[in-house]
Amino acid sequence: MNDIASAQADMRDGYLSGGAGILASALAWGAAAFAAFRFSSEQAVWVLFVGGIFIHPVGVIICRAMGARGNHQTGNPLGSLAIASTFWLIFSLPLAYVVALHRVEWFFPAMLLVIGGRYLVFASLFGMRHYWVLGLVQAALALLLLGVKALPVAGALAGALVELAFGLAVLAAHRTWVAGRAGAR
Repeated sequence: MNDIASAQADMRDGYLSGGAGILASALAWGAAAFAAFRFSSEQAVWVLFVGGIFIHPVGVIICRAMGARGNHQTGNPLGSLAIASTFWLIFSLPLAYVVALHRVEWFFPAMLLVIGGRYLVFASLFGMRHYWVLGLVQAALALLLLGVKALPVAGALAGALVELAFGLAVLAAHRTWVAGRAGAR
């Protein structure tokens, strides 16, 4: 893999352009919204944390169920960028937790900002502008939720719906990309 385009193509092939991971994340956000609605905001925080642990494995399962590898090739230089962005996300979680301890209604907007920032990195991983839009939409949504003083259930539900919509859009873009490559052969 000598060039960035080949590395990005490998990431797109292996992970369905990241769409499976976004859908897995939408499931975690949806579970948190359910917990906020049915139980408590504090439990919803923990549901998102625990659900977040399973995003990658669930994303891999979705990839494999849809015929993709669920990984990238050994030696892909973008693999280290993916890992670095994962560590950045993990290092940001204590900040979001401290925010939740002070104002639980700020937790989901804080997580939208953290995760939205990570999606901006995905624009380079996958070579797709969709991730710029997703990251910026999540940031704008976080600010909107803070501005209207939304309840935690609204923040979690908004996160789930945005990720569901973008997950489906990225999978559709992936299908188009694969078809375009097949037609070019």
